[in-house]
Amino acid sequence: MNTPDSAAPPAAAPTPRTRTLADPDTPFAVVDLHRTRRNIERLRARADRLGVTLRPHVKTAKSLDVAALLHDGAPPCPVTVSTLAEAEAFADGGYTDITYAVGIDPHKLPRVIALLRRGVTVRLLLDSAEQAASVAEASRRAGLPLPTQIEIDCDGHRGGIRPDAPALTGIGRVLHDAGCLDGVLTHAGESYFAYSAQERRLAAENERDAAVTAAGRLRAAGLPAHTVSVGSTPTAHAAEDLTGVTELRAGNYVFFDLVMAGLGVCRVEDLALSVVVTVIGHRPEHGWIVTDGGWMALSRDRGTAVQAQDQGYGLVTDLDGELIPGLVMTAASQEHGTLTARDGAGLPDLPVGTRLRVLPNHACATAAQHRGYHVVDGARAPRAAPRTAPVIQDHWERVTGW
Repeated sequence: MNTPDSAAPPAAAPTPRTRTLADPDTPFAVVDLHRTRRNIERLRARADRLGVTLRPHVKTAKSLDVAALLHDGAPPCPVTVSTLAEAEAFADGGYTDITYAVGIDPHKLPRVIALLRRGVTVRLLLDSAEQAASVAEASRRAGLPLPTQIEIDCDGHRGGIRPDAPALTGIGRVLHDAGCLDGVLTHAGESYFAYSAQERRLAAENERDAAVTAAGRLRAAGLPAHTVSVGSTPTAHAAEDLTGVTELRAGNYVFFDLVMAGLGVCRVEDLALSVVVTVIGHRPEHGWIVTDGGWMALSRDRGTAVQAQDQGYGLVTDLDGELIPGLVMTAASQEHGTLTARDGAGLPDLPVGTRLRVLPNHACATAAQHRGYHVVDGARAPRAAPRTAPVIQDHWERVTGW
């Protein structure tokens, strides 16, 4: 019989096995931390050179973990959101300066007021006298100002009023009388079709001029325009002079995508978001490799179809992120992706079970298909043979809903 002194020591707890991109069930989204940091620093440095505040749009990543990279340990930066769910989640995460950059639905004003009562500044956006009257009335009833910007239509006509519209000062007056007028905001949506550096520069100049002109008209009418906000990822990277602008917005730039690469805003090597899929079949008679990642994993976005180089549903890399020459995801059903070789090139030998990564057309749309991101670090040292799959450093949750 063993005595306490002779008892065997307890067994050591097993060391947790390192997880890699070979482990989770596919399909799943992956973010490259090194590329994301590099993309963030690029625009941060540009905003500093232009002398404007950068207000990143968090609609692409919808992640507090990604947003933390934007201010790198400093107090939370001002952000832009596209849903009140984002505003609420980011307020919970300590962000207190938020622009809700979608035209306000009066039904949502109680949620905005609740955030304001928590000490969170939420700036609203509108482009009509009807919306302005609703905001003014809600402000009076709540007994607090609802800071509001007037949306200016600089090109795409999706929303906003023209900078020379007669209604501009009338809307501004309604807001000002309620203590709510904050300024103007515009977004150069047509810059996503600016296919040369010169076209993007002109789009950035037009965006700036529209916002500055509208702000000038408000001021000439005795109304304040504290904020003059512009931005899109293409124009943010093309602007050379933002005189009269107070802040710059962009969102896609944290990840970039094939549309941005097709415009020349970034390189394919800058794309930080991908989707891991697995080869599940072959159809040699059709020249197809079939994977388990369809449009539910990549989205139906075909934004490169109007560009000089159509990238299908995405370019294909190996699990380490190296492009496989000529291989494109050219078709998708709900849970199947079809890979083909471009320009008659032969298909690579990719047996069933091979894992691949697909670079998306539109980062915002692809990210929205997933609940979170597995994080890898593309800056790690090259691995010695035999090669192993990239190590998963972390998992970052996304904000969902509206």
